[in-house]
Amino acid sequence: MLSGQVDGVVAGPGSDVEHSLAVDEAEDLAADGSQKLPVRVLPVLRCERERGALPLKMPLEAARGTLWVSGRATEQPGAARGRQDSSPHRRSSGMDINPQATALVVTDSQNDVLSEKGAAWGLVGNGILEIGTVEHLDRLFSSAKSTGYDVVISPHYYYPTDQGWRFGGPVEQMMHETGMFARRSPLSAEGFEGAGANWLEQYKEFIDDGRTIVTSPHEVFGPESNDLVVQLRKLGKTKVVLAGMPANLCVESHLRELVEQGFEVAVVKDATAAPNHPQLGDGYPCAVATFDFVANSVVTTDEAVRAMGASQGRF
Repeated sequence: MLSGQVDGVVAGPGSDVEHSLAVDEAEDLAADGSQKLPVRVLPVLRCERERGALPLKMPLEAARGTLWVSGRATEQPGAARGRQDSSPHRRSSGMDINPQATALVVTDSQNDVLSEKGAAWGLVGNGILEIGTVEHLDRLFSSAKSTGYDVVISPHYYYPTDQGWRFGGPVEQMMHETGMFARRSPLSAEGFEGAGANWLEQYKEFIDDGRTIVTSPHEVFGPESNDLVVQLRKLGKTKVVLAGMPANLCVESHLRELVEQGFEVAVVKDATAAPNHPQLGDGYPCAVATFDFVANSVVTTDEAVRAMGASQGRF
């Protein structure tokens, strides 16, 4: 049970919650229903959440209800929200693309996160199949090649010496424990063919064509540890169409760093997917929310292909 005063409410030692509002304040609240949730309900839910007594979804739905009754939300609380995000397209700051200034950057186009035989398939497989990630990436590769856009791959590799790392987050530890993205040597391709670190088979015609730029590996999530930015700068690129795996880890980390480095970035939200972990949760909706906050534009594969096919594409 709650005790103490929080944001205008007093909770006693029992199950009842006593409001510490003056009479005139209570009357104002009664006249304006949109204020009841934020003033009376949300503080209590916040307290309960902080002590671990209710799931996060409850205060989130209450917050959505606040926006709904005040006329500031278009989606009714409790409405179904699917992975594919069928809501109206969010604001875009506008982004022109052309082959001279723009590159297609793809992260982790590798077996371990895209193949049914890959080490991460149990966590990402359902999302990949539902979103159509593999097919959408294939279309992006094909479109970029046919329209003259440079393609840059930012791969994820681990070498035997990386097993000596002394600490890491839960996903890092999982990758090391499962041998994900493992290479035998940074100077040899021995054992690379067909390995989890190798490209998905259907992408090899695009990546191994002698024109695609493959950067040095990123070894955690972002491109700060590889030469992606240098490659883009040397190619004269100022804009990036970003796709790949996983959405909430490497794609999001690349997005943030590229924006910090001064690039305009459009993320292709259906040419990615994310792990859905039984304890850590579903990373895809979190990633899409971040894309909306950070990227210059968030587009679908259809929109990206259409823009790349135009003489002067615009999102």
